[in-house]
Amino acid sequence: MRKRSSSLKATVESPNMSWIREGELNLLEKISANILKAGPMPKHVAFIMDGNRRFARKKNMERQEGHMQGFNKLAETLRWCKHLNIREVTVYAFSIENFKRTQNEVDGLMELARQKFEKLLDERENLEKHGVCIRVLGDLKMLPLDLQQLIAKAVVSTKAHNKCFLNVCFAYTSRYEITNAVREMAWGVEQGLIKASDVSEPLLSECLYSNKSPNPDLLIRTSGEVRLSDFLLWQTSHSCLVFQSVLWPEYSFWNLCEAILQYQLNHTSIQKARDLHREHQAAQQLEADRACVAEHLQHRGNGKPADAQRRQEALLHYTTRREERIQDFLEALKHKRDSFIHDLWSDAVSA
Repeated sequence: MRKRSSSLKATVESPNMSWIREGELNLLEKISANILKAGPMPKHVAFIMDGNRRFARKKNMERQEGHMQGFNKLAETLRWCKHLNIREVTVYAFSIENFKRTQNEVDGLMELARQKFEKLLDERENLEKHGVCIRVLGDLKMLPLDLQQLIAKAVVSTKAHNKCFLNVCFAYTSRYEITNAVREMAWGVEQGLIKASDVSEPLLSECLYSNKSPNPDLLIRTSGEVRLSDFLLWQTSHSCLVFQSVLWPEYSFWNLCEAILQYQLNHTSIQKARDLHREHQAAQQLEADRACVAEHLQHRGNGKPADAQRRQEALLHYTTRREERIQDFLEALKHKRDSFIHDLWSDAVSA
């Protein structure tokens, strides 16, 4: 396990690091929340929490203190989401690109992450009380082993909770996630679990790190930057994107309400686009299945055309077998991923 710098640890420590903030909304916030909840509400909100370093410069403080203030704001935002009945939140905590920052800043962020997850483990009873499930999305192998183990303990200890979900994207970029999903499908073909013809857009979605979650309804980026920075590119193709100028540590309840209002104003068109996309996916899959069945029947019938009833029976049989193959593959993939986390947890517990 890595030796930690005491000066670095002192820099990032803060007396208030709780993941769960208790407390009610004030009267004006409650009234506003009730008005918003009369309309369509996002069930899943994603945040690009940008502006911690600029906030630190603005306040003449160390960068690490800016990151610490950013974490405190996350805890406060989760409280607001809870009161707004937003059951799932995904946050961009650490991009793979962040490894290119100065070694001192990267070390500080790793140390802050250790403290966050240690604190989370201290708050297990509170997390259970609120039913919070923590998931970490990304390539954990890029992280120091002791941090991998802390994350595994946090994930395992909250995996049975189902009232609300916090997805922390750590050592993550969307292109890396998509590339990894393609590798997983290639592994499935190599193992004989699926056929190359089974590969599809819906199957790729099932192979993403985020496969347990619905796609975000709303994505919010702070600090005035108008780009996604390689975050949830696949999942947000039919999401409402809101870019706000406020720096993340200065984010307020009213900023969140403004973003939700933007979602509500665009809800109908977003839902229509999602429905059309689902219909298009179903039509594509049916067309692909028919093509595979036609090729199979032509091969077996020595080029003779099959009658309509035989084609329909063959299509039903092929579709059933394809769905069975995909289900077996996804179960094998889940087992592989769960085993990785469980092994890390087991090593951490026995250490």
